[in-house]
Amino acid sequence: MKFVKTALASSVAFGLCALPAFAQDCPIKIGVLHSLSGTMAISETTLKDTMLMLVEKQNEKGGLLGCELEAVVVDPASDWPLFAEKARELLSVEKVDVIFGAWTSVSRKSVLPVIEELNGLMFYPVQYEGEESSKNVFYTGAAPNQQAIPATDYFLEELGVEKFALLGTDYVYPRTTNNILESYLKEKGIAEEDIFVNYTPFGHSDWSKIVSDVVALGADGKKVGVISTINGDANIGFYKELAAAGVSADDIPVVAFSVGEEELSGLDTTNLVGHLAAWNYFQSADTDVNAEFIEEWKAFAGEERVTNDPMEAHVIGFNMYVKAVEAAGTTDVDAVREAMYGIEVPNLTGGTATMLPNHHLTKPVLIGEIQEDGQFDIISQTEEVPGDAWTDYLPESAVLISDWKELGCGMYNTETKSCVQIQSNY
Repeated sequence: MKFVKTALASSVAFGLCALPAFAQDCPIKIGVLHSLSGTMAISETTLKDTMLMLVEKQNEKGGLLGCELEAVVVDPASDWPLFAEKARELLSVEKVDVIFGAWTSVSRKSVLPVIEELNGLMFYPVQYEGEESSKNVFYTGAAPNQQAIPATDYFLEELGVEKFALLGTDYVYPRTTNNILESYLKEKGIAEEDIFVNYTPFGHSDWSKIVSDVVALGADGKKVGVISTINGDANIGFYKELAAAGVSADDIPVVAFSVGEEELSGLDTTNLVGHLAAWNYFQSADTDVNAEFIEEWKAFAGEERVTNDPMEAHVIGFNMYVKAVEAAGTTDVDAVREAMYGIEVPNLTGGTATMLPNHHLTKPVLIGEIQEDGQFDIISQTEEVPGDAWTDYLPESAVLISDWKELGCGMYNTETKSCVQIQSNY
């Protein structure tokens, strides 16, 4: 598998220039920008709780730069324009030093012009479509080459899938990811007529026609697989309809990119056993560092609470932020950004996460099979894969790289040897 442009893969050496001394104001304010109501609350509330735990644990260690940390929580309520308003409130009114937040790409893109205007800093913890590298965002979730492409390869190589149903929620992440996957599948020899693409709104509940169409795709006897970029509580109806239609993982396997332990905790998983998810972390990862994290989480949030991939991304991002602030001796955004490149912290699955000059991480790719208890049996795991901001499978992106450390550009054209633009494509 082609995972990353080699020019970036080799650029991970950690070196800090001498940084000026700054007077640090206390407390250090950690902005938490996650939906606590609306369709995305099923996924994002846990990330708010994760940040509260991390702040509490850091304060128990003595804080940071001699200061206590203070979590400032806001609720953008699954309302994408409200994410921008709440980000502005956090930076301009609350004067937070950093923001941890967003889930959907449309919410992240709503925030981008605000944090770039005000020179804020945000850690974004969820898998996304790539095709972006903001100076003001560190992407601690997976890029397509760390989730979507490896999952598709698993369908092709391990399960012998010949026809693909790409089902997504109707917003930028599923649409862009599926554009990448359509191009990739055609490169792999899958005919256009063997690729079925469908989008539904957030909160969609009537899945009977779509599931029927997916079943009909395999009428000629060819193996069908579903790649799901369905987000939020719409997943509940989708999986219920699959079960009602008698579709098992043996018949039509589903690999989901936005369904983890938290989403499954609210479902009867009896009929979902064998379906798959692709992430960079599962609670079932058998490592000492993960066992310690799970124990801390359950003590903080309750024995019934589960862990999941975006939580690990927040853990990694938070730990990197702490190390960068300590190295910089300040929470000044520009100084912290420079200190971030090359920083390493442990993954909860084993191995090491390294922050690359393109503001993405090295991450292992895991395929998990749903079990009756709502956990995942890890059936495939790679070594750490460097995240690629710009995909190799769209012609306009294949010539682009991101390198904020040496080139000072997130959208550098390797053919013209010029920086296309500094600000993001909102």
